[in-house]
Amino acid sequence: MSFGAHVIPAAQRAARSDGEDTRARLLRAALQLFSEKGFAQTSVRAIAEAAGTNVAAIGYHFGDKAQLYTATFYEPFGSGSDLIPVFADPALDLTDALSRYFAGFLEPLKHDDLVTQSVRLHIRELLDPTHVWPELFERECRAPHLALVQVLRRHMGVTEVDDDIHRLAFSLAGLVMQMWTQRDALQGITPQLATEAAVEQWVERLTGYALDMVRGDIARRQADAPPVRPARRGTSQTPRTSHKKASNT
Repeated sequence: MSFGAHVIPAAQRAARSDGEDTRARLLRAALQLFSEKGFAQTSVRAIAEAAGTNVAAIGYHFGDKAQLYTATFYEPFGSGSDLIPVFADPALDLTDALSRYFAGFLEPLKHDDLVTQSVRLHIRELLDPTHVWPELFERECRAPHLALVQVLRRHMGVTEVDDDIHRLAFSLAGLVMQMWTQRDALQGITPQLATEAAVEQWVERLTGYALDMVRGDIARRQADAPPVRPARRGTSQTPRTSHKKASNT
């Protein structure tokens, strides 16, 4: 034990452990029920019963049903905005930035049951938005997208963000979404590619695919750029009017 460490009495440690366990059970029960039935059709009583506790525990740990619903989106895995400092650091080269981007967004795939429920919950929210949607859109969609756009712009040497930068960023994010939304298909067709151990190799492969996409877009931009005409040798830079004046003298 290090000097100055705070020693928690055994009874207090047990109470804290029980409280944390109750909160975790409520969160998992809520995630499952909300993902299956939606916000409106899920009662706090059903959540409490599934978690093996009482309704008062929801108020104690989360405040109310709406705040518990919000927590099911962010607490299991965090949000996309949490990853921005990880992959958008200007000190990173493009390979490291993209590798961190994919590693962060694919990390939840190591938790199969939670991922399935989380994907279902997000799809429900997309189809039938609730009070969570405005903040969810900002934290999970807009902010990470704009951060990735700036990473691409910086490393591609593009002065101003244009539609093609946005297209490229959406395409890279699509690689992540494919992994999330096609999880069941991946397990059914190639189960060896859906294991926890396979996630690390997916990160490596997707980073390589993304780099090829970036190189391809750079090449397209260079091919589409108008040719630069070299200056003609021996051409006088003196205005023609000066020649006329010189010939009349």
